[in-house]
Amino acid sequence: MYQALKPSRTEFVPVRNLNYHVRQWGQPDATQPPLVLVHGWMDVSASWQFVVDALRADRWIIAPDWRGFGLTRASGPAPDSYWFPDYLADLDILLDHYVGERAIDLVGHSMGGHISMLYSGTRPERVRRLVNLEGFGMAETQPVQAPGRYAQWMDQVKALHRGENGLKAYDAVEGVVQRLMKTNPRLPRDKADWLARHWSAPNEQGAWEILGDAAHKVINAQLFRVDETLAFYRRISAPVLLVTAKADSLGVWWKGKFTLAEFEERLRAVPNARSVEVADAGHMVHHDQPAELASLIERFFLAAD
Repeated sequence: MYQALKPSRTEFVPVRNLNYHVRQWGQPDATQPPLVLVHGWMDVSASWQFVVDALRADRWIIAPDWRGFGLTRASGPAPDSYWFPDYLADLDILLDHYVGERAIDLVGHSMGGHISMLYSGTRPERVRRLVNLEGFGMAETQPVQAPGRYAQWMDQVKALHRGENGLKAYDAVEGVVQRLMKTNPRLPRDKADWLARHWSAPNEQGAWEILGDAAHKVINAQLFRVDETLAFYRRISAPVLLVTAKADSLGVWWKGKFTLAEFEERLRAVPNARSVEVADAGHMVHHDQPAELASLIERFFLAAD
């Protein structure tokens, strides 16, 4: 099994009726900005371990499990819907708790990359530099789609409360390992073995369950508006580095309905942004090429404005 080179420590922070699970590496340091890492959909904070191990410099690193993922859970019943504004508010309160008024260096993957872009446009003074790792947002929607989308959301919420569309459980951790390797064929066995024990946990019956709420599978009732997204992008004052994988994950997901060229056109709204591509990598770039990604991140954070 993979052996972590830089052990993390974890704690729970009360945030908006949630016990937020936060992982940290290193110690608080007044000489450089805190580094905050935010994971993507159906992922966990431990997912950053391989990149953290590859970083050359020692830094104070903060990585939360988003609400409803990993070990972050509501104190009462789990929600039946999740909304992007909640992630921004959670991040804002976590930064209040850990760093106060200090600006941070922020890295977000996938859903976390999209959230990081929105947050950087909402609180531009809190982000010194931003690395968006395959965080594209979603395909544009039109107002005419709203009634059908609301109907679909209501149907899925009802199905959730009937106990349908839950997350699959596995008889043993080996099933989780195989799922991780099937989803990402580039993921080596030792890393899959390590991740499986952070990405899932045994329940009272001994079956291994994914550490994520089934409600994350419920469609968002709100439309995705590009004009609104661009308004956030225009307010970003931090230099932004977009990191994409050579394997076009966006094209695979959306099958032509949303392309990398379309996203790069949106990125033009960011006052100071550039992009770089990582070869021999898929969507989980931080698993596929952690050393190269760590090098890109460190060079970007050290570069002159």
